[in-house]
Amino acid sequence: MFAIVRTGGKQYRVAAGDKIVVEKIGGDAGDTIQLGDILLAGEGADLRSVEGLMVSAEIIAQAKADKVIVFKKKRRHNYRRKNGHRQQHTILRITAIGDQKAEKKAAPKKEAAPADTEAAPKAAAAEAASKPVASKAAKSEPAAKPDTSEAKASPEAEAKEPVKKAATKKASTKKASTKKPGADKDA
Repeated sequence: MFAIVRTGGKQYRVAAGDKIVVEKIGGDAGDTIQLGDILLAGEGADLRSVEGLMVSAEIIAQAKADKVIVFKKKRRHNYRRKNGHRQQHTILRITAIGDQKAEKKAAPKKEAAPADTEAAPKAAAAEAASKPVASKAAKSEPAAKPDTSEAKASPEAEAKEPVKKAATKKASTKKASTKKPGADKDA
């Protein structure tokens, strides 16, 4: 369910559980207040009567907005004025709209750890059984380096390779001239 409420000269669309920032309302953090100026209420496309409907909200904090600098200047008259302003506001959490209360969100439950620990050794044993057994001589030698031919088989590597060859061809096709500069002028 949602409602449109007016407070501090502004209108806000709220639902149960929402947090909003409004103009300063008297009260301390943790206090519950009622917003009675409701313009519209409904659920989905269905509208509901707002007669006697109240929106309950809890004050989370009383805070100040960011500083706004007000600078006035009149050129060629040596007139400059600089002021700052921080608007005070209240942060609210909507707890209920009419008789509909906000639902508390529960933390997602983790799977049981014992089930995971039992499955891991079984999977490792199945992998070990499926691998062929190597000879003792192969175990004593250091492992061979991985083959890099797979990297060249990728489309990115193939795209880069022709560019490199083309660059080397251009460099090798240029011939150095044996003429001295200005030699054509004398002849």
